[in-house]
Amino acid sequence: MRRMLCVVAAIWCASAARAQQQQTFVVSGFLSGRSVKATGQPSWLQGGFGRLDYGGPAVNKTGTVTKAIAQMGVDWRPSRYFEVHAEGLARTQQSGDGGRKAGLVQAYVDLKLPFGTVDEIQLRAGQFFLPTSRENRGNLWTSPYTVSFSAINTWIGQEARPVGLDLQWKRGFYFTFGATAFRNNDTMGTLLGWRGWTIGNRLSVYNEVLPLPPITSLTKTDFFGKQRPDGTVSFEKDLDGRTGVSERVRFQVPERGLIQFTHVDNRGDHLLHRGEYAWATRYNQISAELGDPQTIILASEWMKGKTAMGPLQVAHIDVGFQSAYLLVSRKTGKVRLSLRGDTFSTRDRAHAASNEYGEDGHAWTVASLYDLTQSLRIALELTKISGSRRAAQESGFNPNGGGRTLIVEFRYKF
Repeated sequence: MRRMLCVVAAIWCASAARAQQQQTFVVSGFLSGRSVKATGQPSWLQGGFGRLDYGGPAVNKTGTVTKAIAQMGVDWRPSRYFEVHAEGLARTQQSGDGGRKAGLVQAYVDLKLPFGTVDEIQLRAGQFFLPTSRENRGNLWTSPYTVSFSAINTWIGQEARPVGLDLQWKRGFYFTFGATAFRNNDTMGTLLGWRGWTIGNRLSVYNEVLPLPPITSLTKTDFFGKQRPDGTVSFEKDLDGRTGVSERVRFQVPERGLIQFTHVDNRGDHLLHRGEYAWATRYNQISAELGDPQTIILASEWMKGKTAMGPLQVAHIDVGFQSAYLLVSRKTGKVRLSLRGDTFSTRDRAHAASNEYGEDGHAWTVASLYDLTQSLRIALELTKISGSRRAAQESGFNPNGGGRTLIVEFRYKF
């Protein structure tokens, strides 16, 4: 990794000397305030079994919460070939919420080398989102369509963010090929395995501890019970010394639509390291869209994979997971209306008869966004999610993890 960064720096120095374009420095971001009316079990962020970022005091009970979020990104382009990007956030939290109030979301450097008339090679190094989402296409990995994200992108925002090198080749206007080598993402799959799918828009930051649900297996003294008691860290110093890989290919017709296939495998070794398990997680993802985001667009993603931890001769978990969503959004003047449907499931492959870590569920989201000015936006969103989890029932809790949120948000972007 260090040798590669040295190569990147050397190429940049050579290219910067040839570049005639004036350097640019841009700061962007947003400030938002939300009022949320939530019904359902306490949120997973409170250590409960609720599937939303905000929950009520109990099943079929309603609570109200206010939140504030600030997210900012910095882009420095010293030459036409080289760019540095970093972004972080700060947020208020309810009493009892797990996680950090502030931290780093992404930080990377890009080296872009055009060749021919339309081709381009890009080398990216750092921590970054893979370019898979068809809804989180706004600045700072936000969605221009809704306040909350689909189940797929909610999970990606929580647990799937490589730290490594990404090489991308844009072949003309139609084809893009990419490959990634990464580390520091060994716990990817922990939340899906022990908690399950959720809907929200909370982005995890580097070295942040996220809560796990109070399931019985985590309180035992066997292999499972050796998990650190305060939760799980999605992005931290590498655990098992293995390098994960990802590959993708995209075909697109500019301003018409695209389809992309992505494969991800973190190559975890299943074992315990410093109070955390290196989950072996791999999945395939298909992303597609049709239309124009500035008028009407149809977007969809499908993900299927599995995550596992623990050697077979000892207690272990082996969970298959799957999710898909379909989103339609129309923008007319200052108003955007969006409708999204999600479906998701997990299957306990190790204990198939009891399906202890299995679940089935679906969610609906309706959002209306109105641009008061170029910088100020107001949003109204209703999300309803359903689904039950046997692990909650076997741990003495209500298995119904369903709930709903009504969100009013004011957002100022700069």
